[in-house]
Amino acid sequence: MPIHPREPDPAVPDQADPAQEGAVRPPRGDLPRSGRPTGPGPATDEEPGPDAAGGPAPSEDEHTAAIQELEDRWRRALADLDNLRKRHARELEREQMVERSRTAAAFLPVVDNLELALTHAGSDPGAIVEGVRAVRDQAVNVLELLGYPRHADTGVAFDPARHEVVGVVQDPDAAPGTVVEVLRPGYGDGERQLRPAAVTVAKRE
Repeated sequence: MPIHPREPDPAVPDQADPAQEGAVRPPRGDLPRSGRPTGPGPATDEEPGPDAAGGPAPSEDEHTAAIQELEDRWRRALADLDNLRKRHARELEREQMVERSRTAAAFLPVVDNLELALTHAGSDPGAIVEGVRAVRDQAVNVLELLGYPRHADTGVAFDPARHEVVGVVQDPDAAPGTVVEVLRPGYGDGERQLRPAAVTVAKRE
């Protein structure tokens, strides 16, 4: 006599379906939390490192090469600076030599005229005074051309920037505080002053 399988009674909830005994049921564990990868692969809680997006970290050889390059550039900059300093010193010395030569050449005619006056002093002693005066005027003109004008005026107001007082005198004909006599002329003005004029000044009342 054939045996028929017994159908599950719908009224009984604990009865299992024989046709589903080999089925795979989902696990009853906790569902994966949001924000974490659910795909295959090992799970980790560590944050990505700083070099994760920028590629692998530089090796020790790369660091050494970069430092070596910086040192080479530093040495080249020092060498260039030293060469520039030496070139500037040579140019400055050459400019000073040119200026000295120009100044000395400007005074050569003065020396020539002095020698000429001394040569004729024996034949005409009276002409020596006029010759020396002419040479003096020529030398003063050279100084003025070089940027150092002569200051030997009397009757002008005393100027501490141009005059050096060496004496105070009582002079009724001169206004108080004015230059009465120039004992030594001055040359130049302001920053280009060679020396101030040595003068005596009228006494103030």
